[in-house]
Amino acid sequence: MSANLPEEDLSCPVCCEIFQDPVLLPCSHSFCRSCLEHFWESTIFRSCPVCRRRASKKSPPSNRALKNLCEAFLLGRGQGSASGTNILCWRHGEKLKLFCLVDQEPICVVCQASKMHKGHDCSPMEEAALDCKDKMYAAMKVLQCKLEVFNKARQSSAITLEHIKNQANRVERQIKDEFLKLHQFLYEEEEHRLSALKEEEELRVAAVKNRDDDDAQRISFLTDIIRTMEQTINAEDLTLLQNFKAIIDRTCSTLQDPEGMSGSLLDESKHLGNVKYKVWEKMKAVAPYSPVILDPNTAHPCLTLSDNLTSLRYSTPNQGLPSNPERFHISAEVLGCTAFSSASHSWEIQVGDNEDWILGLASDSVKRDREIPARPENGFWTICLRDGQYRAMSSPPTALKVEEKLQRVSVQLNWDKGEVIFSNPSRQEMIYTFKHVFTEKLLPYFYTQSKHPLQILSKPVLVST
Repeated sequence: MSANLPEEDLSCPVCCEIFQDPVLLPCSHSFCRSCLEHFWESTIFRSCPVCRRRASKKSPPSNRALKNLCEAFLLGRGQGSASGTNILCWRHGEKLKLFCLVDQEPICVVCQASKMHKGHDCSPMEEAALDCKDKMYAAMKVLQCKLEVFNKARQSSAITLEHIKNQANRVERQIKDEFLKLHQFLYEEEEHRLSALKEEEELRVAAVKNRDDDDAQRISFLTDIIRTMEQTINAEDLTLLQNFKAIIDRTCSTLQDPEGMSGSLLDESKHLGNVKYKVWEKMKAVAPYSPVILDPNTAHPCLTLSDNLTSLRYSTPNQGLPSNPERFHISAEVLGCTAFSSASHSWEIQVGDNEDWILGLASDSVKRDREIPARPENGFWTICLRDGQYRAMSSPPTALKVEEKLQRVSVQLNWDKGEVIFSNPSRQEMIYTFKHVFTEKLLPYFYTQSKHPLQILSKPVLVST
């Protein structure tokens, strides 16, 4: 359609050239945006250059329909003027030999002298093409790098989605297993308590029945005496007198009155008193409390955590884990799931035969994508066993004097006082103390490259009343 329009219908009334970025005024006249703005700079009021009608102070809208027609017209003119390898300027019919660096378009020598490109920097087509190719290669390289980043991000998302599904299935299975154990414990405890109740019931019933049988015998004995006495009273005087002494002697041996049976009833308070608490007390044996739970989302792929998340050991890398920001990517490290920012906290770790470990606390903001020493300046307060030597990871590291091989290590944090105390619970001996003014949240920290596990020990739960 644009090819059928005369060129003057697609030309700006100001510059008489094909519209470039045409805008539409309320009076329905269109102009190049740059031409209109240049015209308005020389006038007091904004008005149409053709009909002088006042225009709005707002920026005029683009005339998209006209813009599309002009682009189609220029494309058709350029294709129609192609001859061999040279393309002629659609405005002047000259060969396009130059490239305007300001407007970023090929031009002819006449265009260079026209007011549209007057004063613009230009370069030969061949030179400009090389420069543009170099710029496009550079821009393309940046985009290719960015494309690779996004492709890796999508791959990471796919791994993460698969891991979430595996996590959900594994956790669901473990929850069911744990509750199955609790259900079994409660069922067995219920059976035990019902059995104890039944046993006491049988004992109480037997005692009452024995007492009742004794009373029945006494009743029979008394009934027999009373009947004999009645017969003797109604007998002849001689018979009465002959039997009197024997009958009276029998009455003297009459049993004492029955007393109430103390403790004959069921001990309901024993069976029902604090029954839930007593069951919970026993449940602690099958449901121990761990003061620290490991966070598997922070664990390095080379670490294997136990199902209850209270022990760790070094193993073959797990290639299926996502590279989430919380995870340690370089060293075999893992954090506890609970952050501390006040008060006192303590826990014990069974190190046993493990001879390559670092234990203590780490700031929530420690770097996890690079290998850094576990020292206070990097947000760590730890002690370690490396190469048979116990050290406090201070700056510089401090050699520790330990009388015997540590089997357990106690970690005590007093966040408010700024103290991290390590001790040997087996000998009740302090090993080392860090002092620092804490400003961040701290998390329990663990590192090992040994196949022997580090086990966080359970501790008793104190219930205050």
